[in-house]
Amino acid sequence: MPVVTALTYYPVKGCAGVPVDQARLTPAGLAHDRSFMVVSEEGVFRTQRRDPRLTLIRPGVTHDGTRLTLQADDFEPLALDVDTSGPARPVELFGNAYRGIDQGDTVAEWLSSVLGAPSRLVRVPPDHERVTDGRTPGTSGYADSSAVHLLSRATLDLLNEKLRERGADPLPMNRFRPNIVVDGWPEPHTEDRAHHLTLGSAELGYTKLAVRCAVTMVDQATAARSGPEPLRTLAGYRRAAQGGVVFGTKYAVLRPGKVSVGDEVVVGEWGEPER
Repeated sequence: MPVVTALTYYPVKGCAGVPVDQARLTPAGLAHDRSFMVVSEEGVFRTQRRDPRLTLIRPGVTHDGTRLTLQADDFEPLALDVDTSGPARPVELFGNAYRGIDQGDTVAEWLSSVLGAPSRLVRVPPDHERVTDGRTPGTSGYADSSAVHLLSRATLDLLNEKLRERGADPLPMNRFRPNIVVDGWPEPHTEDRAHHLTLGSAELGYTKLAVRCAVTMVDQATAARSGPEPLRTLAGYRRAAQGGVVFGTKYAVLRPGKVSVGDEVVVGEWGEPER
């Protein structure tokens, strides 16, 4: 029986994740997921592709989202009250224009010190009306695309088997930063065909395959970046027709609800994989 074996949300885009045993699944994904984003002084988002030290920042957010804490080794922890009503400034994510509420100079100075580059922190404004694309339209905060990224244990196991055949080290699940991990599907990449899911009291609709990038080459514990794995191995068997390599799937939230580790994952609709 396929079940949820891990849940992780990422309060600050690009920073460390917060594992939980249960979570509220909102229209924009797991509660507080990618609600904040680190940007340059010009408002362009920072990503582990260029700033791998983001992963060394460990955020925490209160249940009601009103208080944010940030920690990083060798730096004093920082706690701040979240501003949800201040003026929104323009920000840019993958060339697309959005808005974000700046969280002030104190956290900007802290982030700039940790990252070694002038940075500011913004939060999704209350009137954020982003519409995500894919087979099932939805919304999300500052996630790359759709609200939820799901990956199965069997899919990672196959990749690690192929890495070992090349003499490369296996990779942990956190290298791919999924929100939901499913175990119990016997075939790798079953998630490619699972187009409607029920887990807990929530429902998900398939949007697209997850195109992988250089973030997969960043060690999430140390921020060390190396290559060409896993992209080289993935390119040998997971190259997408539209270019790049794909690994895992993205979903929109059809029905918000609560999801917990141990919940059964029920597939209500199967489809053909996009590749």
